[in-house]
Amino acid sequence: MILPLRRYFEIGGRSRRQEYWMFTLFSFLVGVVTTVVDRGLGFDWGSTGPVNALVNLALFVPGITVAIRRLHDTDRSAWWLLLVFLPIIGWIWLFVLYVTEGTRGPNRFGPDPKDPHGTLDIDRVFS
Repeated sequence: MILPLRRYFEIGGRSRRQEYWMFTLFSFLVGVVTTVVDRGLGFDWGSTGPVNALVNLALFVPGITVAIRRLHDTDRSAWWLLLVFLPIIGWIWLFVLYVTEGTRGPNRFGPDPKDPHGTLDIDRVFS
């Protein structure tokens, strides 16, 4: 869940689906907790409190970098992230890319995160 925090500014390489979605879950849960804390401090439900705002700001960069690495795992460049600016169609397409299995074996962005040393014999597994 917190691996993207350790890889804060690292845009090179690849990230598995599990890493991306666990970080997304982590971000959501932290957002819920910080919202509750802000409400406990007396901030209105219609606005973002300072605790939530600071945490969202801190999680913004690792969220972008893990999304880029996730696209790299599907052998796509980071430019595909610009689909976020296309309402609905772009968001759906990005979602599809994020749930798609990554390319097996090394690709132009690095080794397979499921098998970083290339020791998995694909033919043996699927025969």
